[in-house]
Amino acid sequence: MRKALLVGINDYPKCPLKGCENDAARLSSILQKHHDGSPNFDCRTFLSSKEAVTRVRLRGLIGELLAKPADTALFYFSGHGSETKSAGILVTQDYADNDLGIPMAELIEVASEASGRIREIFIVLDCCHSGYAGKTWIAPNNDILPKGISILTASSPYEAAIERGGEGVFTALVCDALEGGAADVLGKVTAASVYSYLDQTLGAWDQRPHFKANLTKLEPLRHCEAAVAVETLRKLTAIFPTPEHELALSPAYEPTEQPKDEVKESVFSTLQKYRAARLLVPIGEDHLYYAAKNSKSCKLTPLGRFYWSLVNKKKL
Repeated sequence: MRKALLVGINDYPKCPLKGCENDAARLSSILQKHHDGSPNFDCRTFLSSKEAVTRVRLRGLIGELLAKPADTALFYFSGHGSETKSAGILVTQDYADNDLGIPMAELIEVASEASGRIREIFIVLDCCHSGYAGKTWIAPNNDILPKGISILTASSPYEAAIERGGEGVFTALVCDALEGGAADVLGKVTAASVYSYLDQTLGAWDQRPHFKANLTKLEPLRHCEAAVAVETLRKLTAIFPTPEHELALSPAYEPTEQPKDEVKESVFSTLQKYRAARLLVPIGEDHLYYAAKNSKSCKLTPLGRFYWSLVNKKKL
């Protein structure tokens, strides 16, 4: 069972935001289903225009998310974030001078207590100073997160999180990553691959996202369309008897050649899919077509050898 709580707050007294509700709604829509339409997260989305998100309400929502056993729980917050001398705060709509909202340390404490009954907990924060999350929690002298918790934040503890064009820069990139930008060859998107996508997309002068995790296994957040189908990947060891093997090509692999060789043409179709997914490279030519026409060869890339190994070990 996978469940997600998504909160977007635009309607702050004196300091409204524009994109937080859209961000929460878009992310919720993406997380609910995998690329093929199969169910993913059971999402509950709370928007400030429909229901006031107060300190009491937000505490209650987080408590409900983490109260019962589950395989995966995801918490997303988009709104204002603030900082004190040593901590970050998720600002609620009923903020006051001495009580702005929910301390990020409190959120991590509640998640820590729930980690024994929920296998994996993902926390995603799109707010200013969100990098404080996980920085100081219930064990001041221990900077290690409880097992099974990962945190992805829009910025460092000392940075703002930017809205641009009516959406948060961070959440827009997270959504793009979940829709395929951070998918591996099999279409799997993990928290780590989302962070890698963010890290490479945002420049040195942009806000810097933070990723903190204590995971023994990376479970997919979402399945996107695979670059190469599993059944096609499983042919790797049949076409390449060893990961270092160089496959000799000839014009017979090309469907335009006569007489037709249907076996080699079928293999070449598979090779083209591997090439598109960066699993192999032609040798002596820039294009696989000319490698076949000119009787050159092809070989697996390091990525191709990785998937060859998975097939060989029967892990695919």
